[in-house]
Amino acid sequence: MTRMIGLSLIDRRVVLVGGGAVAARRLAAFLADGALVRVVAPELAPSTRALVAEHDVDWVARPFEPEDVDDAWLVHTATGDRSVDREVAAACDRKRVFCINASDGAHGSARMTAQTAAGDVVIGVGSSVGADPRRAVLVRDAIRASLDAGRLPLRRRRASTAGRVDLIGGGPGPIDLMTVRARRLLAEADVVVADRLGPTEAVMAELDPDVLVIDVGKRPGAHPVPQEEINALLVMHADAGRRVVRLKGGDPFVYGRGGEEVIACREAGVPVEVTPGASSAISVPQAAGIPVTHRGTASAVHVVNGQGDLSTVTLQSLADPQTTTVMLMGVAALPKVVGAARAHGVRDDLPVAIVENGHTPMQRTTRSTLGEVVSAAAEVGVRNPAVIVFGDVAAAELLLPSRVHAGNAES
Repeated sequence: MTRMIGLSLIDRRVVLVGGGAVAARRLAAFLADGALVRVVAPELAPSTRALVAEHDVDWVARPFEPEDVDDAWLVHTATGDRSVDREVAAACDRKRVFCINASDGAHGSARMTAQTAAGDVVIGVGSSVGADPRRAVLVRDAIRASLDAGRLPLRRRRASTAGRVDLIGGGPGPIDLMTVRARRLLAEADVVVADRLGPTEAVMAELDPDVLVIDVGKRPGAHPVPQEEINALLVMHADAGRRVVRLKGGDPFVYGRGGEEVIACREAGVPVEVTPGASSAISVPQAAGIPVTHRGTASAVHVVNGQGDLSTVTLQSLADPQTTTVMLMGVAALPKVVGAARAHGVRDDLPVAIVENGHTPMQRTTRSTLGEVVSAAAEVGVRNPAVIVFGDVAAAELLLPSRVHAGNAES
């Protein structure tokens, strides 16, 4: 029976016999594992020579001698000469050193696996009899696909003191628009602190029943959990050794207050990383067939929060024919924005599009002009969540005909 064992090679001697293309691939892997590698070979292939030079690897430029394995924890032989490789394996057996024989796997005491990793979970695929690298790679890739989709049970089952926080962008809504890294991190989570927008419902359906889900979603005029309390929740659960995912709609760093949460974690000494998501500033107009830049129409994008004061820069971007202005959280502020823009001299026929519930079955696009958009929005009852696009890219039929699409009504 073959037993798969995880070995730590950090700062341990690995002897690599052979200098060809196979040796180059294995050398790169051993270096990535932190091993102290010594190469024994009369000559080196260009790829192996480059790695040896780049990483200052000890190279013994001669044929193999049995004494080369004396101080090794692991030996890998890939000379291309079966008799030499078997000689290396025999020398390792005498010295009780594990040996990987790349030319004849059945005669080595150790084997390489087709390996993949997801977070701190490492999976290796091999064979119990002989070697079948191609099959191992195919099985590994199938497992990798399931890991990426978050379909495998990656959560820790043993208590740990190694808590951490991951801020992940959920994108505009559909779960298949999330990154594979975000899906994997959710599969590892013990605690999910979730906003209202984004793929919240679909994600919650995939979580283990015992994952703690904390709803901190904000709604217009209603912030039930202040930002300071959200920061404290993240730190508290991470300090307790839990893996915490802060799930946000769009991207954490685009009006998501992700920067404040990163600061809070770092000040508390909590490991924190950010996984980007598709920002609604780009993805929601795209869902309505609106490119925020388009050659010959718009060469710049200005993104603004409609809840803040209208700055001089925003007024200038509205007046600039080469700039698309994208406003998030701007439904309530629309009359004020339009009034200020017109007072600033922005033309009344500037195309405006309001995209509600982008990338969902309730998506609706209202197209108008600066001079008419307030009344058009009131007439159809525009509501949040919505993204408002000002600029010539919002003109009807720039890319798509003005008609009603399934799940994408236009008014």
